[in-house]
Amino acid sequence: MANATAPLILVVEDEPAQLELICYNLQKEGFAIERASDGEEALLLAGEVKPDLIILDWMLPHVSGIEVCRQLRSQKNTRHIPILMLTARSAEADRVRGLDTGADDYVVKPYSVDELIARTRAVLRRTRPASVGEMLTYEDLVLDTERHKVKRGGQKLKLGPTEYRLLCTFMEKPGRVWSREQLLDRAWGRDADVDLRTVDVHVGRLRKALLKDGQQDLIRTVRGSGYSLDNDDS
Repeated sequence: MANATAPLILVVEDEPAQLELICYNLQKEGFAIERASDGEEALLLAGEVKPDLIILDWMLPHVSGIEVCRQLRSQKNTRHIPILMLTARSAEADRVRGLDTGADDYVVKPYSVDELIARTRAVLRRTRPASVGEMLTYEDLVLDTERHKVKRGGQKLKLGPTEYRLLCTFMEKPGRVWSREQLLDRAWGRDADVDLRTVDVHVGRLRKALLKDGQQDLIRTVRGSGYSLDNDDS
């Protein structure tokens, strides 16, 4: 099974050599990759695999990158996926158009691989901070993603690997309600053959670990929806 914590990046590029170059360097940096060579395939894959980031070429056959971006932003299940747009269009009006359509960042060709990686990490730092080594905090919880250590109220907590990945997910977006399917994707990986009830078991183990010394329960069960890291038990 692939690394469940590795961010998944959908690379959309119609030039085979460029596609290979981008994918090779992203995989070398530890990212998981999906590929698309045209806009129609990109829209299909984005809805199916729910990537953590889309690197999207502007000039694509069939459906342009700008149109792909517009459609992704108009659909509920893809509107929040970060988009890094690649283009040879360097005019200010083009950059503004790309950003106004919904791109989170904009890289002008020709670009260096180092710049592309740096911008990829910068976007992920805002959207999936645990995946790029950020220290996460919520209430009296501190999660050190570099050292894989968790403290609550200054006391170290021992978590299993799955519970740790679940907590990373919760702490990246406190207050967000995560469905069991979304938690399964994050903690086990998108291709895992795991029963959804297993998610409940591991969330229960995480909750027990966080309540070790009788502190407030920070994991809220949202009936019919999933779970959230939330100190509001009203």
